[in-house]
Amino acid sequence: MKPSIRKGKGQDKMLWRLIWTLIKLALVLAVLGGVALTAYAYIGPMLFPADFEAPVQQVTKPVTLEVQE
Repeated sequence: MKPSIRKGKGQDKMLWRLIWTLIKLALVLAVLGGVALTAYAYIGPMLFPADFEAPVQQVTKPVTLEVQE
């Protein structure tokens, strides 16, 4: 005979509490990540100017225009 495994109400509450805790943790980490990215976007150019500079180089390319008479 197999013993029946039953979950009590206490175990269900613990499971739901664990799930909600993990969801809250994920939300908090997502918000903190967003704040960190925003801070890096605003403060980064002051701390790491070389990372935010656009590459500067002159481009010369001939263009041929066709004119109809």
